[in-house]
Amino acid sequence: MGRGRAPSSLRSISSLGFSASLAKINSLHSAGCLHQLLSKPFTIETLDLQQGKQQQKFLSFFLVVGSEFQSAMRQFSSMLNGLARSLRGKNSGNDDGREAAEAMAKDAKRNDLILRSSGSVNLDGSNNFASVFSKRGRKGVNQDCAIVWEEFGCQADMLFCGIFDGHGPWGHFVAKKVRESMPSSLLCNWQQTLAQASLDPDTDLESDKKHQRFHIWKHTYLKTCAAIDHELEQQRKIDSFYSGTTALTIVRQGDLIYVANIGDSRAVLATTSDDGDLVPVQLTVDFKPNLPQEAERIIQSKGRVFCLHDEPGVHRVWLPDEESPGLAMSRAFGDYCIKDYGLISVPEVTQRHITSRDRFVVLATDGVWDVVSNQEAIRIVSSTPDKAKTAKRLVEFAVQAWKKKRKGIAIDDISAICLFFHSSPIE
Repeated sequence: MGRGRAPSSLRSISSLGFSASLAKINSLHSAGCLHQLLSKPFTIETLDLQQGKQQQKFLSFFLVVGSEFQSAMRQFSSMLNGLARSLRGKNSGNDDGREAAEAMAKDAKRNDLILRSSGSVNLDGSNNFASVFSKRGRKGVNQDCAIVWEEFGCQADMLFCGIFDGHGPWGHFVAKKVRESMPSSLLCNWQQTLAQASLDPDTDLESDKKHQRFHIWKHTYLKTCAAIDHELEQQRKIDSFYSGTTALTIVRQGDLIYVANIGDSRAVLATTSDDGDLVPVQLTVDFKPNLPQEAERIIQSKGRVFCLHDEPGVHRVWLPDEESPGLAMSRAFGDYCIKDYGLISVPEVTQRHITSRDRFVVLATDGVWDVVSNQEAIRIVSSTPDKAKTAKRLVEFAVQAWKKKRKGIAIDDISAICLFFHSSPIE
């Protein structure tokens, strides 16, 4: 497929409802831009929708940002077909966008682009290689889960991955629910944010692209996480009052990665120093309750932060007048019993430009980092000849470290994703 550059009025990706689509088409036609869209080598699908007694035409399309967001066209047609089915009889633009994102997720699953279990993902021609492994601890059901989605949102240069650590009686259900909801919700909100930015006369997407991209992704993540936490509270089938989950996710878009963290899982980058050594760079903050800015917020909200006598050094969040819930993190989805007392579900969002020096990033739950240092983690991964086995080897190392360093303490669930940025093998 060709990679023609779209005009500035088309530099967004959006899924629009019926009335919004007509308005957009009219404005593009008036500006003399519509013919440029229709001349692109994209599949444009026209749907006949019955609106009352009047038969009208509905045009469902994605506006593509030049070569940066060029789709993997082999998926685009089938995605539109799924979108077409979902849109029949609907007019809500926001609902349509979510339906479109969910249709993409289903299509990606059919094409083996999504991994939700231990294993590896490596598409032909991709710059990414992901290894995933999770091991149940000694506390009951495994409450960790993970996801890797190649060609995220039908974008050939994008990848989404995330790791989620549930806690509480319903923690495994909460973690899986957030894992299922976040990619589609994030994609939908990203498309809408791009559309809004492109239509804002005060926004120039061409100037300082790196800053504009980050602003768009940060806004997208903040909106997505707020919506997910609200939706989770409304869930009737999942009791999240005393249960919740962390969420550590990465979006790779070309040579940039966007990291969003809620909770105490951690992302560590392995990069090459000037003298050729592989060194760790911690990309996230472990959001523990004793961090000064976190403790201040909790205390100002009337929550309490302290350690139990038999757990020195393990700070937990407590209600004002009860010895519960004793949450060992200061940010999480769910846990509504303490949301009014300082716990938040707001992610810290950061970005990093990936260079040839950057080898891989490790995303892991606190079951790894409680017993393994950043330096140890990248050493283990880099010394494993088979990339597909790197996450498993790291997790198994952490299990042995638990047995040595935390005798008498039940081993936590331990999970890791090793995401390699380049196709060259580990030497």
